[in-house]
Amino acid sequence: MVIERFTRGARPVYERAAERGRMLPPGLEYVDSWIDERRLDRCFQLMETDAPSLFDEWIAAWDDLVEFEVVPVIDSAAAAVAFRA
Repeated sequence: MVIERFTRGARPVYERAAERGRMLPPGLEYVDSWIDERRLDRCFQLMETDAPSLFDEWIAAWDDLVEFEVVPVIDSAAAAVAFRA
């Protein structure tokens, strides 16, 4: 899960995305995203990869407009198995 905080507002982020796309390196996959409904200044993105280092390349393309927090997550079923072990 990636939490993005738009440091210069949402407009420049959406403009760049419209011009250049998500700019994801091969192997980093976008799944879905949600925007903070009240303030429109945060985006919560679900991403998938087998190579977490790919986040660094993607973040570098956006770090002038966005602060990133990358939170590794597992689904509830995997968590339940982990707690039983």
